[in-house]
Amino acid sequence: MILKRVALDGDFHVGSQMGLDDVETLKAEGFTMVINNRPDHEVDDQPSAADLETACKAAGMEYAHVPISRGISPADVAAECAAIEKAGSAKTFAFCRSGTRSTLLWALAHHEKGRSIDELKEKASEAGYSLDPINHLL
Repeated sequence: MILKRVALDGDFHVGSQMGLDDVETLKAEGFTMVINNRPDHEVDDQPSAADLETACKAAGMEYAHVPISRGISPADVAAECAAIEKAGSAKTFAFCRSGTRSTLLWALAHHEKGRSIDELKEKASEAGYSLDPINHLL
């Protein structure tokens, strides 16, 4: 299966569920940080967060797990902010099932830091995502 990924903002990319075999591909493309926004066991065939963390660290990549299943809490936004800060300017891949939750978390994290709602909506739209599900939070 081909890993879907799209640049959202500079070196911050979002996309679909990655597999263990995608770690080396991402590393070869210059990614140094992976943010997993998917909880374990959403589907039977997804790799566990622990296995992905082990594979990423073995490849010399940073890894953060900020799982989102139902709704996004202030604690989730704070955890995403911490992961984004840890990544700094490094090329980052954040994923969930489709990239939507990762995009929503990215927008909320950057809104917390004072970026304009219009800019965040524009970046999301250019990447093929909508922030409409979180309009009430922006």
